[in-house]
Amino acid sequence: MTILVTGGRGSVARALIDELLAVDAPVRVVSRDPAHADVPAGVQVAAADLARPESVPAVLDGVTAVFLYAEPAGIDGFLDAAAAAKVERIVLLSSQSAGDADTSTPIAHRHVVVEEAIAASGLAWTFVRPGAFATNALAWAPSIRAEGVVRGAYPESHSAPIHERDMAAVAARALLEPGHEGKRYALTGPESLPTRGQVEVIGTVIGRPLRFEAISLDQARARMLAQMGPSAWPGIADTLLRYQADSDGKPVAVSDTVGAVTGRPARTFATWVADHASAFRPGQ
Repeated sequence: MTILVTGGRGSVARALIDELLAVDAPVRVVSRDPAHADVPAGVQVAAADLARPESVPAVLDGVTAVFLYAEPAGIDGFLDAAAAAKVERIVLLSSQSAGDADTSTPIAHRHVVVEEAIAASGLAWTFVRPGAFATNALAWAPSIRAEGVVRGAYPESHSAPIHERDMAAVAARALLEPGHEGKRYALTGPESLPTRGQVEVIGTVIGRPLRFEAISLDQARARMLAQMGPSAWPGIADTLLRYQADSDGKPVAVSDTVGAVTGRPARTFATWVADHASAFRPGQ
């Protein structure tokens, strides 16, 4: 009953590996470069590039369930190989944007393409659809460490950041338990917070006064693109800024799905910050 985990370097995949090992589930991580894969002892690492279908069948040997990131490249070939290997279920890390009325944005389109391919494959599936990742706040860490400042265009833009461990906990149950087939799980953290409020939480947890400095839309776009680097999806910065504008001064809906699936409430943003406090402290 081996579980294949893709995207092993991602924060959700790493948390998922811990969830699976905690219940002694056999785990295999797929990596383009197994020699540099950083995984716990006892975890198998297999070489494959999911965008190259010919590399996939070997890593699916003995696999009953797959945790998949939403990468459109090679998805049809991967699903064909999974069906041939008699994989029993696919759990996809998707996005709440896949349920938006407008699915033409870069984020929504990427996830919808993969969801539709999986739904048409004949394999059992569960779509885990988080909203804002709490880990997005790590983009602020350099300026917090250096200056005690976060800069952006929309200080009152709301989100309900979700801890990667909560996403992983939901995914683990979908991989290990029956009854999650055909579910689209919309996930959020337990509270809607404005960006300025999130900065205040970070300051409280690390014991350092922080401030939010409002900048122009053009400045915010330039900062985003610089942080993302050349691999950024076309249009991604404008999409994220539009999301911020749409929730400016408007609390977002909060889901109780984490609690319903796991039996434990979603972790607060303050808990996430405490788990990552060293990233925000000077000298780290």
